[in-house]
Amino acid sequence: MKSDYDVIVVGGGPAGLMAAIAAGETKSRTLLVDKGNKLGRKLAISGGGRCNVTNQLPIDEIVKNIPGNGRFLYSAFSVFNNEDIIAFFEKLGVALKEEDHGRMFPVSNKAQSVVDALLKKLKELHVEIKVNSPVKKVLFENGAAVGILLESGGKIRAKAVIVASGGKSVPQTGSTGDGYPWAKEAGHTITELFPTEVPVTSDEPFIRDKTLQGLSLRNVGVSVLNPKGKPIITHQMDMLFTHFGVSGPAVLRCSQFVVKAMKKWKLDHVEMSIDAMPEKNEEQIFQELTKADPRKAIKNGLKGFLPERYLLFLLEKSGIDLNAPAYAVSREALRTLAGEMKHFRFRVNGTLPLEKAFVTGGGVSVREIEPKTMASKLMPGLYFCGEVLDIYGYTGGYNITAALVTGRLAGMSAGTYALQK
Repeated sequence: MKSDYDVIVVGGGPAGLMAAIAAGETKSRTLLVDKGNKLGRKLAISGGGRCNVTNQLPIDEIVKNIPGNGRFLYSAFSVFNNEDIIAFFEKLGVALKEEDHGRMFPVSNKAQSVVDALLKKLKELHVEIKVNSPVKKVLFENGAAVGILLESGGKIRAKAVIVASGGKSVPQTGSTGDGYPWAKEAGHTITELFPTEVPVTSDEPFIRDKTLQGLSLRNVGVSVLNPKGKPIITHQMDMLFTHFGVSGPAVLRCSQFVVKAMKKWKLDHVEMSIDAMPEKNEEQIFQELTKADPRKAIKNGLKGFLPERYLLFLLEKSGIDLNAPAYAVSREALRTLAGEMKHFRFRVNGTLPLEKAFVTGGGVSVREIEPKTMASKLMPGLYFCGEVLDIYGYTGGYNITAALVTGRLAGMSAGTYALQK
């Protein structure tokens, strides 16, 4: 039966837009289908509405920042990498600039300029676009993908189908996990889904009492501890105390390790620790504490040592009377305080749900995907890219890099495959 298109791409996020452009560049008749009323919704809100399009760090560093199967991307990066993403956007007329930690943003500081450039390119390539068209299922015949069935009942046939439907995080952008059942029907394994890059919850009394709510700590070391009290992971960045637990960049990066530790050791609570002065050791901190003006109340003698609310909190936790003169505070108490500054431990009991996460952990198992083409190893004509795959990284341009790279490969490969059929 004649196909309506060579390639159908399902999903208009970063991976889907890139896949449709790449397929269009192979001169394949390409259709991009999305259930929402406009394309690029996740791109438009990414990076705080500025769109962190990629990261300029070396490939090895990028892979390190994608703890969820980042190594799978080595093959893909040999075909299309972060430098290629930068060149791609600059060719589309989107000038980029580098910010801290290698993050690349449009000079315009507007995510919409990135979305508009991609849409303009799709138009130039005559890629057809269907919005407000939810897909019910991917169609398979004679052991191959042959098209899609829309919720409206319409069938659209194609020689190759690319699933770029996203994960389950940020559902307001249309990521509601639609692609997982389609992948399952093709015989794929869906690894367990969980929230990553998500705030962490705690039922500690100081959290319940909102003692530190709204307090930010700058450039601190935040660790997730194993049951023996040893760090599983440490991230040195900013963090924030909230009314339900902790958040901020360091915590978001630690969140997946909280989830994994709870699962691995079957725990209902995990310990985390905060090192408020990562550039000094405990002995150095203790020595500095002993130099507080002996005549002043200890809380005043140590002013400026740490943010005031956190300092008062740790003084109380160390059993030190805030108003006692510094000379009256024992060396033993100061040692306890130095320890708390270096390793304040508290218990957490999970994270906010997947819908509140920035990134979905888990997805279509990468073991069943060809790493250089994003083709299904189980179903000819079927391709996957973006967050539907079990690939997840930290925020900072790493997830979008994975989405754009896998999208590029899926589009090129599906286009080439379709034209050979």
